[in-house]
Amino acid sequence: MKIEPVSSKCDLQAFINLPYQLYRRDPTWVPPLRSEQRAQFSPQRNPMLRHCEYQLFLAREGDEVVGRISAFIDHLALEHWGQPIGLFGSFECVNDPRVSEGLLASARAWLRAKDMRRMRGPWSFASQEWGLVVEGYQPEPVIMAPYNPPYYNDLLTDFGLTAVKDLLVYVIDARENYVIPERILQLTQKVQQRYRVRVRPVNMKRLEEDVLTITRLANASICDNWGFYPVTEEEARAMARDMKQIVNPAAILIAEEENGSPIGFAMSLPDINQVLKGLNGRLLPFGFFKMLLLLPRLHQYRMWALGVIPQWQGRAIDTLLYRATYDALYTDKLRLEINYVLEDNDRMNNAISKLGARPLRRYRIYEAGI
Repeated sequence: MKIEPVSSKCDLQAFINLPYQLYRRDPTWVPPLRSEQRAQFSPQRNPMLRHCEYQLFLAREGDEVVGRISAFIDHLALEHWGQPIGLFGSFECVNDPRVSEGLLASARAWLRAKDMRRMRGPWSFASQEWGLVVEGYQPEPVIMAPYNPPYYNDLLTDFGLTAVKDLLVYVIDARENYVIPERILQLTQKVQQRYRVRVRPVNMKRLEEDVLTITRLANASICDNWGFYPVTEEEARAMARDMKQIVNPAAILIAEEENGSPIGFAMSLPDINQVLKGLNGRLLPFGFFKMLLLLPRLHQYRMWALGVIPQWQGRAIDTLLYRATYDALYTDKLRLEINYVLEDNDRMNNAISKLGARPLRRYRIYEAGI
């Protein structure tokens, strides 16, 4: 077994292909679009890479690829955190401690050579794809949510990585007879009457402008959250471009003061994994038509992000945004995952519990000194 840096287009293709091989018999995994996976590793398509240094590694057993990992430094993160923390991600591996140790040691050595003092992950080149599943392996993952077999956690802990933060996932499901609690309806009605806050959907004719507004709101509202670092306007524009084909404008909401000033947002994405199942990561020849047919019929969503600027926090604006999302998307088939919430964000976890959402899944991020 040998670990080699990715140094050619052929190596990169092998790196991208590995999950499709490892999970080909796993009925829970949903193959992402291969074109989107390639885009993650293209600085032209993924602006995040433009403020990162990174190296990809492959593990080979003879001619067979048996593992992969990325090691990278995000200079925006370093500037915001003020700590020399390097990141690893894209971790996929057969169930063999020799392979995982070789991959993780290679990532650690690369980060150490870049003067990093700690190693954190799994962390992705895509926004908010963090951690390993440690609880709630079923049902299948939603859009842009990681998936892994349970043994991955053992491979990381056997290497000496320890848990640094857990991320929680909740769900509301109308098929399980969920209805929004009456006290929430009364609370949000009072909030609107008292503060005269208006919640509106994004305008598809100026989607990029609204996404830039949401980016500024996010950077202001969650800047003190663990793991946060700012999203650039370039990344926001790329996000608007990528979302345009799938977004439901009713599911992306901006809360505004009476004078029109934005104060908060909630962004929920249709779970296109429901469409991608069975396509093996390819839209052609028939997947594109399946997408066109099924996308308007989707009733499953991922609440991907929610934030309220600091001067408006503590006034139940977040609850107002939850309620507005529920009202906008409700059918008797609605299923909404709230994904992620930091385990120690008591205010947010309490608010979600009061909504009647049930715990569904737990992700874990690991860290070690290097």
